[in-house]
Amino acid sequence: MTEHVVVIGGGPAGLTAADLLTRAGVKATVLEADPEYVGGISRTAKYKGYRFDIGGHRFFSKSAEVEDYWTDLLGDDLLIRPRTSRIYYDGKYFSYPLKPVEAFKTLGPVEATRCAASYGKARIRPNPDPQNFEEWVTNQFGERLYSIFFKTYTEKVWGMPCSEISADWAAQRIKGLSLGSAVLSAIKPKKEGDEVVKTLIDSFRYPRLGPGMMWERAAERVEEQGGTVKLGQRVVGLEASEDEAGRWIVTAENASRERSTYVADDVISSMPMRSLMRALGGAPEPVTEAAEALRYRDFLIVALIVRGPDRFSDNWVYIHDSAVTVGRVQNFKSWSPEMVPDPDTNCYGLEYFCSRGDDVWEQDDESLIEMAKAELVELGMAEAGEIEDGHVVRQPKAYPVYDATYTENVAAVRSYLEDAYEGLHLIGRNGMHKYNNQDHAIMTAMLTVDNILAGTPLYDPWQVNEDAEYHESGSAGSEGASGLRLVPQRVEAPAPAGTR
Repeated sequence: MTEHVVVIGGGPAGLTAADLLTRAGVKATVLEADPEYVGGISRTAKYKGYRFDIGGHRFFSKSAEVEDYWTDLLGDDLLIRPRTSRIYYDGKYFSYPLKPVEAFKTLGPVEATRCAASYGKARIRPNPDPQNFEEWVTNQFGERLYSIFFKTYTEKVWGMPCSEISADWAAQRIKGLSLGSAVLSAIKPKKEGDEVVKTLIDSFRYPRLGPGMMWERAAERVEEQGGTVKLGQRVVGLEASEDEAGRWIVTAENASRERSTYVADDVISSMPMRSLMRALGGAPEPVTEAAEALRYRDFLIVALIVRGPDRFSDNWVYIHDSAVTVGRVQNFKSWSPEMVPDPDTNCYGLEYFCSRGDDVWEQDDESLIEMAKAELVELGMAEAGEIEDGHVVRQPKAYPVYDATYTENVAAVRSYLEDAYEGLHLIGRNGMHKYNNQDHAIMTAMLTVDNILAGTPLYDPWQVNEDAEYHESGSAGSEGASGLRLVPQRVEAPAPAGTR
């Protein structure tokens, strides 16, 4: 019987797992590397009363269980917010998701004709087997719209040509969306029960003090239920002991390099898969090489405090302009007015996608703030004299990279871990090297907790899809051991994962 679980990582997946475990009476210890915040990339940073969402997080899920879980944590502190986002291209704004009539009108008759012809060509002669992002999006929108509305931004995000990005990423992040679906969404009356493409949602929930509010509450509840959340603890060692109980020995290190050791019956890991393999050590050379080949994209945000009129009301604006380095601009007041303490000011977050060691990441904070100021003015979103202050937040390993070999590398690592170890469970975005939304990460945690509480692998968390729905196979399952109802007709996996 599992009595103690160490949870590596205090993001949405890790804290959900710890919350559900402690609710069921199992001791859980969460080890989070950040010395100040829980929430991972879903944390909310604070500066002089201003609050910054690290990347923008809409709370929307097709999973009723995930939605219910969010409600259970925050209740009335969850606001209903309109979804507004646009693309900035060639000095003009375009709604996103694309509104075809508006987009063609704004592009002008010549470019609109080219785009329509390009889309028609893609419909008539689609690529039957798109292998990369460029081919997949061109299939959906045509080459001209791809080059205008997807190419520049996507290459800023990943720092590589779109032809080198796996089609898996496009299929997951733009699932169900094409020019045709955008047109239908714009003209078709919405009916209750209609299937919603995530990319096309027009409203979402959002914590009034930012997403970190959700995970701060989850951490509080873990401790109220008898668990422990330890900040500033980076896991550097992981060892399966030789005793009959099959316990795990987890070693963590603080900023002063002082080490602490924890003994657990099970370990749940949401730390980057590559880092997990380094902490374990001892894997065969091909597996180690596969883990080391996994890549990540880093990210930083420069939050600028601007006094003056709000020049745009979007949650965020995608910047499809190669003349500036910024990839996206957040408007935190649009997410929640309570993110901005002074109503006469605005707070804009300029997002820079980078990699540790490159020119952007290596700039000091003062230089980054000056660059962000200049780019905000160049984009016409503020005047120089209106910008009063700035603050930089850095996020390493923000996005697992979907390159041409990631599928094989993840499969090699996963296969080795499932064969070699018992009681080690991978969850969440970086833990599973899946570029997913937080509802997907949360669902992987819920399924994993059910497995641990049941004492047997009833479910395979790898079968959760990008909509936080469990792939159906076999016979219908029953209410999970956590006491929460999972997606309707949740089912057992025919080949459970996680056993030795």
